[in-house]
Amino acid sequence: MRILLVNVPHPAIGSLIPSDHLPPLGLLAIGGPLIDDGHDVRLLDAEFGPTSTAQIVGQARDFRPDAVLFGHSGSTSGHPVIAEVAQAIAHAIPGTRIVYGGVFPTYHWREILDAEPYVTAIVRGEGEETARRLMTALADGDDLAGVHGIAYRRAGQACATPPAVVIGDLDAYRIGWELIDHARYSYWGGLRAVVVQFSRGCPHLCSYCGQRGFWTRWRHRDPVLFAKELARLHREQGVRVVNFADENPTVSKKVWQTFLEALIAEEVDLILVGSTRADDIVRDANILHLYKQAGWDRFLLGLENTDDATLALIRKGAATPTDREAIRLLRRHGILSMATWVVGFVEETDRDHWRGLRQLLSYDPDQIQMLYATPHRWTPYFGQAAERRVITTDRRHWDYKHQVLANRNMPPWRVLLWFKFTELVLQARPKAMFRTFFERRGRLRHAMQWYTRIGRRVWPYEIWQFLRARHLKTGPTVGEFWGDGQVVDENAMATSRQRRQLPNQSAA
Repeated sequence: MRILLVNVPHPAIGSLIPSDHLPPLGLLAIGGPLIDDGHDVRLLDAEFGPTSTAQIVGQARDFRPDAVLFGHSGSTSGHPVIAEVAQAIAHAIPGTRIVYGGVFPTYHWREILDAEPYVTAIVRGEGEETARRLMTALADGDDLAGVHGIAYRRAGQACATPPAVVIGDLDAYRIGWELIDHARYSYWGGLRAVVVQFSRGCPHLCSYCGQRGFWTRWRHRDPVLFAKELARLHREQGVRVVNFADENPTVSKKVWQTFLEALIAEEVDLILVGSTRADDIVRDANILHLYKQAGWDRFLLGLENTDDATLALIRKGAATPTDREAIRLLRRHGILSMATWVVGFVEETDRDHWRGLRQLLSYDPDQIQMLYATPHRWTPYFGQAAERRVITTDRRHWDYKHQVLANRNMPPWRVLLWFKFTELVLQARPKAMFRTFFERRGRLRHAMQWYTRIGRRVWPYEIWQFLRARHLKTGPTVGEFWGDGQVVDENAMATSRQRRQLPNQSAA
């Protein structure tokens, strides 16, 4: 089959502002196995430009695909764009099968199949093996009921097949790196870059995150083989920056140390960036020198909040002394810390914002990433926020960078003021400015300055977008807008046996 993988242009601010672009790992992960099965596969990355819908349709028509596969890491906020482009392609190329995968369609498959007749099937959960079997069934004209892990229409009604078997060996499916021109993708200020995934899932119970439910359990690549792959990308493709897509790659200290030592042995000059938990950093205090030797330059630490009651509400399982110690340890080893701070888990007051700002200053992170609480139906947090009002029904704004929840204690404009004021104080405080311009290690100084340049563009752009947006004074509740919560289906891709082994996860 001729298969076209489409990465649509995402409306998120992070996609619109930077001049750097990272490759769409999810689609490349599907592309490798499909190529190995003998399909003629092409990637259309519409993030460049960005490419208009008309241009995407034109390029698709030129390729004449038998199937067009969509998927996007942006998930909820990316869905309106995918729906528009998929419909346009379906109308322009009659008979083309439209297949859609990712987190959002995994859980919203009923609504999508009911509202979007041009969608042939939805891949639910991880897609490497499922996509292969689905493409084979479509090519051979087989009954889709035999393909586990999908949703489709049977006799005009949306239905789902049993969950696919969770992939045990992540090394059994290769990434289709040949689908991209590595010279077009960069990060860290023009350095050739890729996105990779060492592990999938997360064992922690944070109520706002869907990682555990989507991936069902934490698994990892072979650490030595993974190190060799990164080294090969550096030597053969000139890759300098490796961005880890993992939520929590450091879960197993033993496995992680094996990876670090294997990568150090490869003797390649890589810059590694990614996310992890503060408690893992503190746990690994005695091997942080290996982190640095392997190439780690920045970790995004999901602190989320510093209020103990809020941390308990979202089941973060974190402690403020641990968060502070993790930042101190990273700085001692020459690794930048970017602290994430989420506004809106609860309906904060001015006093709450002021207290949070003071605590963040005491943490002294190198960088700050401010986000807004965004309840998705498949997470327990959705149940906690179900009765709160929505201030925007534009689903493109459900991207963690726009306010979507009302606050009874203050209007949206005042929430924005605290949000931007906190960013300004953290990024422009003397300590941060000194590190940005006078850090003695040139590699870290470059990273700080690169991020600062992006921030100078994003900061006013977010304000401008807020002023242009229409905010509802009395919007629907979260439950009214999205429908019933899906906490029961949070682990929808687990088998019945796996579900019995998962911890109890009520929405309360």
